[in-house]
Amino acid sequence: MAIAEGRTIPFVGPEHIDVAVLETFGYEGPEQEIVTETSEFSAVCPYSGLPDFARLTISYVPRSKCVELKSLKYYVTSYRNVGIFQEHATAKIAEDLQRALGAKRLKVTTIYNPRGGFDTTCTVELRG
Repeated sequence: MAIAEGRTIPFVGPEHIDVAVLETFGYEGPEQEIVTETSEFSAVCPYSGLPDFARLTISYVPRSKCVELKSLKYYVTSYRNVGIFQEHATAKIAEDLQRALGAKRLKVTTIYNPRGGFDTTCTVELRG
C-alpha cells in the first residue's frame, strides 16, 4: 500500500499572489521587443500541493512603460506557495503584466517540467 496516496502538502490560494509589488518605469524610444526569461518559476499543484516548475518567458513591446526586474522577481516568487493550475498561472501572469504595462503586445509562455509523463507548454498573447 502506498503511504503517500491521498496526501497533500499545505498551500495558499491565488489571492496570495503579490500583484502590488509590480513596478514600472517610463519608456520613450523606438519600438522594440523586450524578452525576459527565468527558469526559476514555480507554483504548486492545487490537488497535491506538490511543486510545478517551469521556464517562464515574458515578451512585450512597450507602449510607454517597462517592468522593473527586481519587482518582477518578487512578483514571480510570490507564486511559489500558491495552488494554481498551470494554465491559470500563465494567464494570470499575462493579465497582471498587461494591466501594469499597457503594452502594445505581450506574450507569456510557461514550459513546465514533465508531470505524469506529459510536457506542458502554455502561451497567452495579449494586445493593447
